[in-house]
Amino acid sequence: MKIQTIFLLLLLAVLESCTEQPMPLQLKLDDRYILMDQSDFGIQTNMRAWDSTAVLADVSKAQPVFVDYQMKVGKRSRCTNVGLGWTYTLINPQGDTLLVELRVMKDGMAFRYLLPNALDGELLTADLSTYHIPAEAKRWMQRYNGPGYENFFPECPGGILPGKEDVVDWGIPALVEVPSQDNEPKAYILITEADVLKGNCASVLKNTQEQRNDYRVRLFDDSLSVADGWTSPWRVVIAGSLNTIVESTLVNDLATPCQMTDADWIEPGVSSWIYWANNHGSQEYQILKEYVDLAVDMKWPYTLVDAEWDVMRGGNIEQLVGYSLEQGVKPLVWYNSTTNWMGETAPTPQGLLNDSTDRENEFSKIAGWGVKGVKIDFFRDDNAETMAYCIDLINAAARHKMLVNLHGGTIPRGWQRTYPNFISAEGVYGAEWYNNRPVLTDKAAAHNATLPFTRNVIGSMDYTPGTFTDSQHPHITTHAHELALTILFESGIQHMPDRPSAYRDLPEEVRGLLSSLPAAWDDTRLVCGYPADHAVIARRKGNDWYIAGINGLDKPQTIVCNLSSIKDLDISGKCLLVTDGESQMEMKIDADYHLSSSESIGCAPRGGFVMIVKNEK
Repeated sequence: MKIQTIFLLLLLAVLESCTEQPMPLQLKLDDRYILMDQSDFGIQTNMRAWDSTAVLADVSKAQPVFVDYQMKVGKRSRCTNVGLGWTYTLINPQGDTLLVELRVMKDGMAFRYLLPNALDGELLTADLSTYHIPAEAKRWMQRYNGPGYENFFPECPGGILPGKEDVVDWGIPALVEVPSQDNEPKAYILITEADVLKGNCASVLKNTQEQRNDYRVRLFDDSLSVADGWTSPWRVVIAGSLNTIVESTLVNDLATPCQMTDADWIEPGVSSWIYWANNHGSQEYQILKEYVDLAVDMKWPYTLVDAEWDVMRGGNIEQLVGYSLEQGVKPLVWYNSTTNWMGETAPTPQGLLNDSTDRENEFSKIAGWGVKGVKIDFFRDDNAETMAYCIDLINAAARHKMLVNLHGGTIPRGWQRTYPNFISAEGVYGAEWYNNRPVLTDKAAAHNATLPFTRNVIGSMDYTPGTFTDSQHPHITTHAHELALTILFESGIQHMPDRPSAYRDLPEEVRGLLSSLPAAWDDTRLVCGYPADHAVIARRKGNDWYIAGINGLDKPQTIVCNLSSIKDLDISGKCLLVTDGESQMEMKIDADYHLSSSESIGCAPRGGFVMIVKNEK
C-alpha cells in the first residue's frame, strides 16, 4: 500500500472519530507497525489551554493540495507535491476555539495551530505536541547545543545519548527507523518543522529521564505574544523509505511561497574560502589575493573574505573587492551578527547590522563596491527575536541584490523557498571543526555518512567539503571520500576551503571536475545507504549525472549501486570514475569507464568514489 494512502485512511479514521476524546495522530504502515504515535496534542497559554480535555467540534471537507514551484538552490530545481488538507476545530471546556490545519502529502504529514481569537495580554507558554517513538526504534538524534546545531547525530538507543544520560534536549531534524518484522521493508520518519516566520520562535524536542520515548515540542521562548490570527510553524513528519527521506522537499513545500518579485540575479556557485587553512588570513591583503587567483584558476564564480577584514594589512576591503571584480570573481564578505555569545571578544566587524538604518547603510555601501553576498555569523539563540532578525537580514540583503549565508545559528526551516537569496546555512558540525578540536578526525567518516539522512535533508548545508590537506587537526578520510563530499553535500554556495596549492596539485581530471562543479541541482536521488555506514547520492544538472558515495566505516567495504532505477541516466556511454587508490592520499582515475546498471565499488576504510556521467541527449 502506498504511504500516502496509508496516511489518508488512518488519519481520517482517527481524527474524524475523535468527538469526545483527545486528538491523537498515528502513522501506520498498514496494520503491522506504528511509524509514529502522537500521544499528546494542543497548545497552552497563560490564560487557557487546548489539551486532552478539548473535543473535536468540526472537520472541514478534504481540500486537494497541489505544490509546484521553482527553486534557485537545493536538491531539485522544480519541486512538486500533492496531498489533501483539512481544518479541524477544537473546543476546550471553556468554549474557546483552536483550529488545527492538517496536510497529508505523498511523502509525509504536517500540522499547525491557528488561534483565531486571542485575548488581551495572551502569551503562548507551551506547545503540547508530543511524538511517541517505540522503545525499540532506532534513532539518530543530535544533542541540542543551540544556537549552532554543531553536533553529531549518533544512534541514541531508547532515547538516551550514550555516555551522556542526562541529555534531554534534542535538535531537529531527528531520524527514526521503525521496528519491523523479518522480511518487511524498513520504514523511517524524520521529525522537523517548517515556516518559522516573524512572531514565532523555533523549537527543539525534549524527553525526560522518566519518559525517554516521548518527545515533546519545546518552544525556545518561555512565552510568546499571540494576536488574532496567530499561526504556529508546521510540525513536520517526513515518512517512508530512506529514499523518500533523502529526496523529500516537504520542508520547502510547506513554506510560505517566494516573497521576491525579482530573483533572476541569484546565482548559486562554488567559492574559494580562506579561513580553514588561514584562520586569520582575511587580515592579509596579499593572502586574500591568492584566493581570488585560485577562484580564477578553478573557474569558481565566488571568493569569500572571512572575519577580521576590517583590520586588513597591506590593503583594504574596498581594494580587495575591486581586485576580485577585475579578475571576474564575485566577492562575498563576513559580518558578526553582534547577537553572539562571545560578546566583545568575538571577531570583527561587529555592530554594523543590528540597527535597521545602519544595516541599510552598510549593505548599500558594500553593494555599491560590488559585493555580491554576505556571510553573517554568531547568532544568540532560536528565540522569536533572533528569527525576526534573520529574516530582516535576508530581506535587507535582497534589496541590495546580495546573497545571504547564515552561520553560527539556526538550521533551514523553509526560508530558502520564501527568500531565495538565502543561499545556505551552516547548522552542522562541518570541516571547520578540524580547526577547533581533534574530535572530527576519528568521527568524520561515520558523521559524513549520516548527514545525508538528517541535516542535509531539510536544506542547504555549508559543511565546507573538499579538504585534501590538513588544518589544525588531521583528517583520515581518503582523498576520494573528500572529493565525494563536494557532490554528496548540497549547498547553494559550496565553499572550497583548502589551500590554493592543494587544488593545483590535484590530478587534471579532478581539477576539471571541481572547476565545473554545480552548486544547485535539477534532481537528486538516493542510490543506497544507511546512516553512519555508507551513502551514495546521484544528482543531476541538465543532462549530466554526478554520483558520489562514501564509506562511513573504519574498514573496507564494497558498495553495490543499482543505477537502473535512475530515470534519464544513460549508462551506454563512458564516464569518469574516481575511486580510492593504494593510500589515503591517492585517487585511482578512469576517464573512460564503461558504466553498468549495477556497480560494485570497493572502498577503502573511510573511503569514497565519484562517477560523472555526461549525457549527450
